[in-house]
Amino acid sequence: MTIFEIFEHIYPNTREGEISRVSCPYRLCPLGAHSDHQFGIISGFALDHGVEMAFCVNPSRVVELDSCNFDGRVQFIIQPDMPPREDWGRYAQGAVWALLRKKYKLVHGIRGVIRGSLPIGGLSSSAAVIISYILALCKANDIQLTPDKLIDLALAAEKEYVGLSVGRLDQSCEVLSLRDNLLFLDTQTRQCQWIPKSPSMPPYEFAVFYSGVSRTLTGTAFNKRVDECRASAYALKAMEGMEYNTVAESYLRQVPREVYERWKDRLPENFAKRCRHFYTEFERVRQGAAAWKNGDLQTFGQLMFASGQSSIENYETGSEELIAIYDIMTRTKGIYGGRFSGAGFKGCCVAVIDPKYRQSIEENVTKEYLERFPEHRGAFSVHFCNSADGARCE
Repeated sequence: MTIFEIFEHIYPNTREGEISRVSCPYRLCPLGAHSDHQFGIISGFALDHGVEMAFCVNPSRVVELDSCNFDGRVQFIIQPDMPPREDWGRYAQGAVWALLRKKYKLVHGIRGVIRGSLPIGGLSSSAAVIISYILALCKANDIQLTPDKLIDLALAAEKEYVGLSVGRLDQSCEVLSLRDNLLFLDTQTRQCQWIPKSPSMPPYEFAVFYSGVSRTLTGTAFNKRVDECRASAYALKAMEGMEYNTVAESYLRQVPREVYERWKDRLPENFAKRCRHFYTEFERVRQGAAAWKNGDLQTFGQLMFASGQSSIENYETGSEELIAIYDIMTRTKGIYGGRFSGAGFKGCCVAVIDPKYRQSIEENVTKEYLERFPEHRGAFSVHFCNSADGARCE
């Protein structure tokens, strides 16, 4: 069924012409892992899979939502100072909170039904649903947002309301991306480039390998890793004699790499590893942008594999399942490169592949993975995607 048909089944009395649709893609970050919260540089694509929502204006100040992926109906009155719910409705509350916080007037609520097209875990579905709710609320209340303001609002909702110490990667990729262009973004300056696919580039697709184990980052060590990076930046600035304020205001982007190299042996081992990942990933993003521009998928893919290895060794993320998928990918013909997606705590791995090997890639990865983790049979899945444009409301 289409999202409109599902909506009309749930809200049968809605008149024709009153229903709108918002869609927000999931995102794939080939290079730039664990960097955005330290104001690093990142690269990304939007995928032709994501979140879609059909909705109509609710004349009252009530938000009423149903989900195709989660049980229960979410219903709440638009008002400031709402404590976060314990269910999936907290993301809609976060969208309301972010808009009200910036003094946007929400006179009307919405009635809607939302659906995600891929399993949750590693493709920034949380950012996609928040962006979708913000766009729907803006449509219902005649609010116009620039792309930068939309990104800021969605980031604030996830970071300050939901409580996850994310950077701008997810929201930026899901809003700004263009089909067949690599988004290259400096999260410190907010300057971005769209690097088009080279005419000499061979055919490619993206593969998503869902481990069968979902996660929400609020239940992982994600925030701890962010704190370790900030504490490292704070310590390095102090040892170098640089000006510093608080740990919360310290970021590795503020510390030149030569300062890290000078003082790394005095850092706790875990802190030094987090720094090593940040600085080497910074260079991989630059090299990857050049490789993409030149149509060199072999080099681009090898940089992705190197990013994945650094995530395991230096950033120390990755469940047993994800590390197994990563290892299988490195040995599978037709995969240019791949790594964990998202923060690397359960969820999925992503890869850039040669489409002519699609069937053998799916068969090989599935066979090897399920031989090791038979308990995930029926939950593990493989999905093939292409790049897409960013979020839109129609």
